[in-house]
Amino acid sequence: MNNPMNNDNVNTVPDAPHGEDVANADDAATRSETGEPIIRFEKVVKKFGDVTVLDELDFEVRKGEKVTIIGPSGSGKSTVLRILMTLENINDGVIYVTGRPLWHEEKNGELVPASEEHLREMRKEMGMVFQQFNLFPHMTVRRNVTEAPVQVLKLSKDEANERADKYLELVGLSDQSDKFPSQLSGGQQQRVAIARALAMRPNIMLFDEPTSSLDPELVGEVLNVIQRLAEEHDLTMLLVTHEMQFAKQISDRVCFFDKGKIVEQGTPDEVLVNPQEPRTQEFLKSFIEQH
Repeated sequence: MNNPMNNDNVNTVPDAPHGEDVANADDAATRSETGEPIIRFEKVVKKFGDVTVLDELDFEVRKGEKVTIIGPSGSGKSTVLRILMTLENINDGVIYVTGRPLWHEEKNGELVPASEEHLREMRKEMGMVFQQFNLFPHMTVRRNVTEAPVQVLKLSKDEANERADKYLELVGLSDQSDKFPSQLSGGQQQRVAIARALAMRPNIMLFDEPTSSLDPELVGEVLNVIQRLAEEHDLTMLLVTHEMQFAKQISDRVCFFDKGKIVEQGTPDEVLVNPQEPRTQEFLKSFIEQH
C-alpha cells in the first residue's frame, strides 16, 4: 500500500518510554553484533488519518535473511518498507535497524524523536527499489548511478564511476551507461534503479513490488537480477511482491500480512503451499483464481 504523504498524514514521532527503552536500545546493539535481528519492529503503529495501517506490529529480519511480504492491498506491506526508508514516520512503537533506533535517538539517557541528521545516517543502511523507477530523466544511466555516491557518500568521481561500472555489469547494462532513461525499456530502467541502490553499498535492500509497473515480457529480466543478488551476495533483502512463484524460489521466509498484522509466517512451502490460517488460504485461493 503506497499512501502519498500529505499534511493530514504527517504525524510526529511518538515519545518513547524513558530508561527501559534506552536499555533496550543497548540490548539491540548487542544482539545485532551477535547475529540477532538487523531489523526489529516493536509494537509499531502507523495510521493514515483514522485508518490504522500497522497495528502494534512485531516483526524481525535477521542479517542476510531474504524475507518476502505478501498480502492484499491495504494490508500494510509496502508501508513497512516506506517506514524503513524514512519516507513515512510512525505513530507509536520503536524500530531498530542494525541495533540502533531508527525513528528515535538517545539524548540524556532517553529515547527522543530522531533528528534529520540521525535519519540521514540511518538511511545509508538501506537501499530501496520502488514500483516506479524514479530515475533522473536528464541524467545518463551512469550519472543516475554515481550521483548519490558522489553527493551523499562524498566519493570522488573516479571512485563513483568504478562503482557504477561494477553494478551496471552486475545488472547486465554495461553497454547502456551513456544512454538516457527514455532510451531504455522498463525492465532496463528498473535494473538501473537496482544498480543505483546497490552503489550506496547498503546492508539492507528493500524491493517494493519492483515488477508491478513492467510489461509481462520484461518481468523475468528484473527477477533474474534480484535472484542473482539473493544467491551471490550477503545482503539482507525485504521484498514486497505478487510474484508468488518467485517468492517461493528466493525467500528464506514468507510473511502474510492482513490489516496491519502478520497473520502467518514460515518457510515458502509452509505459507505458500500448505498455509494453516484460514485468511492465508482465502487470500492464496483468490490470488490463484485471478491469475
